Amino acid sequence: MTDRRDFIRNAFLALGGLSLPGALPRVSASQFAPRPGDLAPMRFIFIHKGNGLYPSFLVPPTFSKEEMDKEKRREAFTVDLTKHSLPDWMGPLEAHKDNLTLLQGLSGKMCTVGHHSWCSSLGVFKANERLSSIKWATVDFELAKLFPSPLEHIELACFPTGGGNARGGLDTIAMGFSARGAQQANYAFGSPRIAVDEIFKSVSSDAGGKVRYQLERKLLEFVGGNQAELAHRFDGIEHRKIGNYAQSIEDIRVRNRKVDEMADIVKQHAPKLDARYLADGMSTFDRQAGHVEVLLSSLISGLTNVVAFTIDELGHDYTGITGLEAEKVNMHDVGHGKSYGGVAADDIRKRCGEHHMTLVDRIVSRLKSVPEGSGTMFDNTMVFYFPDGGETHHAHGTEFPFVVLSGSNSRLNIAGQYIRLPYWGAENHKTLGNFYTTLLNAYGNPIKHYGSFDMALKHDQSGPIKQMFMHG
Repeated sequence: MTDRRDFIRNAFLALGGLSLPGALPRVSASQFAPRPGDLAPMRFIFIHKGNGLYPSFLVPPTFSKEEMDKEKRREAFTVDLTKHSLPDWMGPLEAHKDNLTLLQGLSGKMCTVGHHSWCSSLGVFKANERLSSIKWATVDFELAKLFPSPLEHIELACFPTGGGNARGGLDTIAMGFSARGAQQANYAFGSPRIAVDEIFKSVSSDAGGKVRYQLERKLLEFVGGNQAELAHRFDGIEHRKIGNYAQSIEDIRVRNRKVDEMADIVKQHAPKLDARYLADGMSTFDRQAGHVEVLLSSLISGLTNVVAFTIDELGHDYTGITGLEAEKVNMHDVGHGKSYGGVAADDIRKRCGEHHMTLVDRIVSRLKSVPEGSGTMFDNTMVFYFPDGGETHHAHGTEFPFVVLSGSNSRLNIAGQYIRLPYWGAENHKTLGNFYTTLLNAYGNPIKHYGSFDMALKHDQSGPIKQMFMHG
């Protein structure tokens, strides 16, 4: 049986990370795309970064003295963001201030914080790279269940290459930073090229790609039938295990049929990547930009409604930083204040952050240009940019700053605001769990509370942040 399971796993690997056991879509026969007259699905993009995000970096420089004093004391307050200038590094978002929320004060001390968070900040539990540490599906997968799509969820990553949770090569499909369920890691695409090859292979114009696509279909048919037949020969747990493999394969086949039915629109929106996004040894900045093109094509074509993007991780050595193009920048050293090429660590952070904001602007602007219903795709989209490990390099988890952009059909009343919630330990303080509970409640999951609790806090931590709801 071990050899057979190894064969199946290797077969799944050949089919791409989306088909790996533990990364299998929960597919049903229901229609994924909205029928005529249906409301468009909501879409969610989670962009998380390593090495912390200083709360001070999000503070508008045009705050009044009174507002700045409240900020320094970490008192709760809300300000109309449209009346203020953004910090310089956030300049690319200036045109989207009506859609922008700068959210301060959420804590995540129940998460793994500091150097490496793994899936912790998306799942609100302590986690490490062991599958046994994954307690439940991360919030991105919970939202994907509410708005089904053929591929359910796509994850992209700039993998670490050394230190901490290094995952090997950059250009691979490997364990990602989201989780499909308890003890079920997700798999992420490490390069734009491999993402395009796998996600859009059904409409490949390359002859070799077409042949591989058909061979994979035959392989699935063979393995699925073989496992279904084999299941009849066993009892108990072995019967269930083999039956689950067979059902998982059939689920992938159902998914693939749905993708095939969408071939025309998928082909229309398949990304045509610039050569620099396909090159060996591309810079980090180019890798990130290439991933954004894949992300946009996947959303616009309707293949998925939820994307998780690890835009960087502490163990990823940066290249291509503006003004430091010849340098390989170790972000761990930057976290400890090291300068490169005469550029101070905080300035390096801001240069990387500004590049990230240009990518967020690209996402928002592109989706605003795509008609949908009586508006645009962005009307039905939320984008989240946040640190995966807290407020700084050696974070304590007392703050997880969020940059959020939301379209006009968002069910949260937060756009165009700077919101500072009560600080950790204060009355009515809110956690990552409260924020994700708010999202899930707003979009159709009435869960009482998502995530673990902070055992150091004595007040009731359960429930959504009611002030964020559209109607109180």
